[in-house]
Formats: sequence, C-alpha cells, structure tokens
Amino acid sequence: MKIIIIGGEAAGMSAAAKAKRINPTAEIVVYEASNVISFGACGLPYYIGDEFSDANFMAEFTPAQFAEKGIQVLTQHRVVDLDPQQQQLTVEHQGETLVTHYDRLMIATGAKEILPPIAGLEKQGVYSLRRMQDGLDIKTALADPLCQHVTIIGSGFIGLEVAEAMIHQGKTVRLIERAACLIPDAFDTEISQHIQPELEHAGVQIHLKESVCEIIGDDRVTSIKTDKDIYATDLVICCTGVKPNTDFIAATGIERLANGAIIIDQQGKTSIDNIWAAGDCATIWHAQLQQPVYIPLATGANKMGRLVGENIAGKNLRYDGTLGTSCVKILGLEAARTGLSEREAQQANIDYSTVYISDKCHTNYCEGQSPLYIKLIYRSDNKQLLGGQMIGNKGAVHRVDALAVAISLGATTEQLGMMDFAYAPPFARTWDIMNVAGNVAK
Repeated sequence: MKIIIIGGEAAGMSAAAKAKRINPTAEIVVYEASNVISFGACGLPYYIGDEFSDANFMAEFTPAQFAEKGIQVLTQHRVVDLDPQQQQLTVEHQGETLVTHYDRLMIATGAKEILPPIAGLEKQGVYSLRRMQDGLDIKTALADPLCQHVTIIGSGFIGLEVAEAMIHQGKTVRLIERAACLIPDAFDTEISQHIQPELEHAGVQIHLKESVCEIIGDDRVTSIKTDKDIYATDLVICCTGVKPNTDFIAATGIERLANGAIIIDQQGKTSIDNIWAAGDCATIWHAQLQQPVYIPLATGANKMGRLVGENIAGKNLRYDGTLGTSCVKILGLEAARTGLSEREAQQANIDYSTVYISDKCHTNYCEGQSPLYIKLIYRSDNKQLLGGQMIGNKGAVHRVDALAVAISLGATTEQLGMMDFAYAPPFARTWDIMNVAGNVAK
C-alpha cells in the first residue's frame, strides 16, 4: 500500500510516523513544499523576542531522521494538482513536473496568512509571521539600529505575542485592531478588557476600531495610513489571521467550508474515498456542537494527525471532539479559554446563561497574591457547563485545563461548585475561584 501525505508539518508528520508504526510494510511518501518539516510556527514570536536563539528548535525532526524510520520525506516538492478519480498527484520540484499514484492520501497542507486589502503590502519592511523564513527575516530587520518603531496589525494570539516580543526588543510598539476590543475572536470582552491596560502600561500604543488603509513609502515603509490618521513606522507585521491552504484542490469536488477548510468527519475522512485530511487546512469535530468547525490550533493538528495516521494504515478510530482550548501570555498576564464563548453559544442558538466574577489566586498571607477573573457559560435549563474563560497574573491557564475536563465530562455548575480542587495557601484558597463561580451561577 502506498500512502502519500501532502504537507510535512504537525499533522502530516504525526500521521506519517503513526501510520508506519501501525503498518510497517506500507510505502509512505511525504511531499513538503518548503525546505523545513515538523515546523512549529507557535514558536516564532518567542524567537523574534529573543526567548531563544536557535531557530532549529522550531523544527523538531529532519527528513533524514524520518528516512531512518522508512518514511521518505521530499522537501521543496509542491503538489499542484490532484486527480481523485485516477488517484494521481502532479508534483513540481525545481522546475520539473512528475505524476505519481497513491492508494491512500492525506492532505495536511496547513494554512497561509490572510493579508488585508491594504495598498503597499509589498514594500520592504512589511512582514507576516507564518513561516520559518518570516522569523529569520524579521529578526534580521530588528537588529538594524534604525528600526525603532514597529506597527502590528491585528490582535489575535500571534499579534499579542508579537507585541510582547517587540517590547522585549526595546522597540516602540503600536498595535492596530479594527474590532472594539483586543483578541475578539477568542475571548469575551469581560476577559479581554484586562489585556489593554497591561500592554499600555508597558508603553504599547493601542488603536481599537481603527483600520489600516495604506502602507506609505517609496520602496520601504515609512508610515501607515489608517481611516483615522497617519503614523510613522519603521516596520510593519501583519497578524491578521490565517486561511486553509487548499486552493490546489478547488476543482476536485472535495467538500470544503466557505473559507476553504476541508470538511472531515470524526475519523479524518474527506468526502472522497481514500482521502483523509487534518491540521490547519481542515475542519475538526467540535465536541459540543457535534459538527465540523475550523479551529486552527497545534493541539488539534497533532491529535488529528495521529488519529488519521492510524486510520489511513487500517484502523477505525473516531475523535470525540475539540473544545478549542487555548491560552496566551501577555507580559505579566496569562489568559485561557475552553468550550464555547458567549458569542459562539449565541451563534449556535443555545439557551445559555453566564457568570463573571473576580477573586484571588491564593490566600492573602502568601506572597504574590493577585486577582483572577473567570467567566462561565452554561445551559440555562440544566446548568451544564458550555465554556469557561479566565485571566490573571498567576494560575489562570492551568485552572482552565480543569474546566476543560469538567466540560468534557458534562459537569454542571453545581458540580463545579463542589468539585474537590487542590488547596494549599501558596496555590489557592479553600474555595477556589472555580468553586465560587460554580456556586454563584444561577
């Protein structure tokens, strides 16, 4: 059996390794368009912020290491066409074209950056942050002593992490977000409202409800024009989201969402026989909504990649579903979420209620006590937990892990209120903030 995997990042390489373990006799070939595999883009903001200096830390394995396992990985090989009827691929490599056949195929081509419709994005000094080379180029640009003013467009996870990285680099930072609050797609306003003061205290100039219209400069950026003003800048980083990298399959008949994400079922199968998909190019099954959704997270890519690897090699496994659990660090703050946000509950037409409270991370007589804020979303009728979000200086992220477990098991707010969480004065209060929120919920 010949298994071909298109894409050599998290989902693709997880699938390749697992499939080879399940079916050692299978011929497995991975085509990767870039020259890097097993690349973790999540590390890019920390690399440009000098958290570490060796960019190779972001690429966990090499083609040679996979070759030792009997997996052929071909870099700089771009798949440009797919014929599902003939089960053939057309591949380009260094100006040459080859056609190859597969018995089973996995598409794991990831995502590419969404660039806003702004004039002048092609100018020098304007970057996105998605690939290894992006990180290398930005780090080189930041080393120029003339580069002092950095403008970030977009305040999602990457945008906020890049803002912190620029602060660590000693730059003057401007952050422009067209929405009315920061990180609007991930957090409800009760939680996200705490992020802006943290960044402003560090000197970040934040512009909400403002859109960039043009990049100004001859060959190199010198300023940006928004719908409100013009601001001088030496460097621009676009962090305006991603979209599935699936244009090459547009004519194949594989079912996709409106944004191009390949629709897969709980086994990773697409709408066409012998083709699977996973990662940022595809949907993922949502545990609560019981339908495919697009949530491009590394955790989901790795889990679905592993599961597809088993199924493509002959097993018949199903993924119970994601909760979209995610987190971010912003200077001294940490924030996390799991399950449905209030906006998502509204979109799903769920009859829900919410509770939002503040408390402390641990007892007042231990050093380092700080505020914590939590929001719960739950069903109005039976009080079953739907989602939770938390932010604070200490202890927010790992508490949300506990919420994820509670939601996965169908817990109610009453059960959360009496749940037996660990207590010691340096770590929590006798009634943890999650207990209190559960008991306050009506």
